[in-house]
Amino acid sequence: MTSTGDRAAATAELDAALAETVRRTGAAIGALYLLTPDEQVLRLDVLCGAPADFAAPWARVPMSAPAPVADAVRDERTVWVSSQEEMAHSYPRTAMALPYPLALAAAPVTGVRQWGTLLLMWPATRPPYMTRREQGHIASSCRRLARLLEEADQTGTSPALGDKPRVLPAPAGRPPTPPALAAADFVERLPGGSCALDLTGRITYLSSQACALLGRDADQLLGTLPWQSLRWLDDPTYEDRYRAAVISREPVSFTACRPPDQWLEFHLYPDASGISVRIVPSGAQALPSPAPARTTRTTTPARAGQLYQLMHLAAGLTEVVGVQDVVDLVADQIMPAFGAQGLVLSTADAGRLRIIGHRGYAAHTIERLDGLPLDTGFTPAGRALSSGIPAFFSEPDEMRRIYPEAPQVSGKQAWAFLPLIISGRPVGICVLSYRQPHRFPAEERAVMTSLAGLIAQALDRARLYDTKHELAHHLQQALLPRTLPTVTGLRVAARYLPATRGMDIGGDFYDLIRLGDTAAAAVIGDVQGHNVEAAALMGQLRTAVHAHATLGTPPDQLLSRANRLLIDLGPDLFTSCLYAHLDFVGRRVCLASAGHPPPLLSLPGRDPGPLDVPPGPLLGIDPDAAFPVTEIPLTEGLMLAFYTDGLVERPGVDLDDSIADLADRLAQADDRDLDLVIDDLLSQAGSVAGRRDDIALLLLRLDTASG
Repeated sequence: MTSTGDRAAATAELDAALAETVRRTGAAIGALYLLTPDEQVLRLDVLCGAPADFAAPWARVPMSAPAPVADAVRDERTVWVSSQEEMAHSYPRTAMALPYPLALAAAPVTGVRQWGTLLLMWPATRPPYMTRREQGHIASSCRRLARLLEEADQTGTSPALGDKPRVLPAPAGRPPTPPALAAADFVERLPGGSCALDLTGRITYLSSQACALLGRDADQLLGTLPWQSLRWLDDPTYEDRYRAAVISREPVSFTACRPPDQWLEFHLYPDASGISVRIVPSGAQALPSPAPARTTRTTTPARAGQLYQLMHLAAGLTEVVGVQDVVDLVADQIMPAFGAQGLVLSTADAGRLRIIGHRGYAAHTIERLDGLPLDTGFTPAGRALSSGIPAFFSEPDEMRRIYPEAPQVSGKQAWAFLPLIISGRPVGICVLSYRQPHRFPAEERAVMTSLAGLIAQALDRARLYDTKHELAHHLQQALLPRTLPTVTGLRVAARYLPATRGMDIGGDFYDLIRLGDTAAAAVIGDVQGHNVEAAALMGQLRTAVHAHATLGTPPDQLLSRANRLLIDLGPDLFTSCLYAHLDFVGRRVCLASAGHPPPLLSLPGRDPGPLDVPPGPLLGIDPDAAFPVTEIPLTEGLMLAFYTDGLVERPGVDLDDSIADLADRLAQADDRDLDLVIDDLLSQAGSVAGRRDDIALLLLRLDTASG
C-alpha cells in the first residue's frame, strides 16, 4: 500500500528531472505533458520557469490538435520550431497563444508505452538549429522521464493530474543573494527609478526614485502585480510586454502615461531569476493624448493572457469538423478556461433540446434533462434560448427563486446558460456549471457571450458536415458488397477503413465474384479522390468489372474494357486496379494489374512476400494500354492478400520497405482466422496519427479441407 509520502517522493524526483533537463539544455522554460488515461488529451503536469497562468491556453492539448506537443506524440518524433515566423507558418494556433520570439522543441516521452511530451522553450537569440549534443540531452531526458513514470506506475505512486500544473522555479544562473547595502546605495545613485519583478510579475524591489515616479509608497507596491496596484498600467498592452520579456528573455521597452500627463519609459531586462526594470521620464517629442485621471469604465480590461486564450479558443472553434469535435473542444479547452466542472451542450431539434454532449453529470441527470421542450420552464435554458440573452446564476438560491426544481436535479452550485444563436435562429444552448458558488464578473460574462457566438457558428457548420458525412457514408456502404459470396474451398475476409480526415468516403473498393462451381474472381481498386464523385465512379467501375467477369472475360481484356469505360466517362479521375481469376479445375490463378500495388503471396513453408505482377498503366489514361497477365499455380494453403495503397504509403518511408513490413506482419499472423489476420495487418493503420487515405483489404486462402 503506497503512502502520501511515497507519492510525494516520486513526484519530487520527476520534478527534479525536469528542472535538470531545463538546466542542461539551457532552456528558459520547460514543461511535461502527460496523456490522460483515454489517450485523447495531453495535460500539462509540471511547468518550470514560467507562471501557471501563462500556460492556461495550452494546459490541455487534444491529441488531434495541430500543435507541437501533440505532433511529437502522434508522429513519435522531436518537433523543432526555430523561430516565431516558423511557428506562425506551421502552427498558427500555437502562435496565437505564444506570440513572442522564441524557439521550441517538443519530444515524445516514450518507454514501454507513450507517456506524453517534453516541451522546451528558448529565447529567439539562440542558434536556429539543434546540435547533436542538444538532441542527445533531450533524448536521454525523455528516456529518464519515461523510466521515472514507469517506476511510479508500477509502485502506484504516479503523480495525480491536478486542476493546475505544478510550477517549478527556473534553475538560476547564479545562487540568490540577499540585497546588500552597497548595492542599494548604488541603485539609489542612478538617475531614474529601478525596480525588480519576479517571474510571476510581482514587484520584489523598488528604489525611492521608482516610488516617486510611480506615485506610490514601497509598502503599497511590494508583492503586488503592477497592472493591479497601478490602475494606469491596467491595460493588456503593458502586461503583454512583461510576458514578452519572460518568454523571449530579451529586453523590452514601452511607454505609459501616469495621470494626468506624465509619460514614463519602462525598460525591462529579463533573465532566469526575474526582471530588472528601469523607469525614466519619457523624452518623446510626439506623445499620444494623455489618459484621463479617472476612468469611466465599469469593467476591468481583460488580461493579456485571457485575450490570447480567447484567440486560441476562437481559432480552435474555426477548425472543428464534426459535432463531436465541437463537444470535445468545449469540454477540453473552454470548460477549463473558465474553471467550470460541468457542461451540457444541447441542440434545438423538432421543438426540443437534445443533449449532444456533456461532462461532469451523472447519467440519470442527463436522462432527466434530455428532450426538454424549447419553451421549458423547468430550467433557464428555454427562456435563455427564446430571448437570446445569457443567464448567470452565482449560487443555488438565485436559481431556486425562479426555477425551484432545477438545482436539485444537477446538484451544481452555479450556472452559465449561453444561448447559441445564428442570425436570430436558435441553434442550441451551452450550459457551464460549477461545483461551488461562482461569481460571474462582467468581463467573464462578456467573454462567455462572445464565445457562445463562435460555438453556435461552429456547431451549425458541424451539424451540416455530419449530415453530408452520413449521406456519403451510406453511399459508400451501398456501393461496397454487403457480404462476400461463399466459394467452396476458399476462405475469404475483407475490410474497408475510411480516411480519418475528410468526408470519411473514398474510391477504394473490393469484390469477390463467384463464377459457377469451378472458378471465382477477386478484384481490388482505388479511384483517385475522397469525395462523392470518387465513390460514384467506384460504383460504376465495380459494376462493369462484375459484368465482364461473369461473362468469362480474361483478366487483361477485362482491364482493357474497364479502361475504355473510364476514358469514355471522362471523369478526370485515374484508377488503379488488380484483378485475379481463380481456376479451381485448371489449378491456376491469372492476375493483371493497372498500376496497383502487388499482392502478397503466402505459401506453406515459405515466408510471405510481394508477388511480381508487372503492372500496366492506371485506368483512364491511355485508351490503347495493355495489361500483362501473370499466372501462378493454385496450390493448397495458398493465400493472397490484396490491399490498396492507403495501407502501405507512409510519409518519409520507401514503398518497398512498407510492403516488406506488411509481409512481415502477415508472416507473424495466425492464419487460422482470416479476420484476425486482417486485424494484425491493420494494426498500424489505426494509430493516433490518423489515416490520410482510405484502405481496402481482401484476403483469399485456398483450403479445400474447409469446404
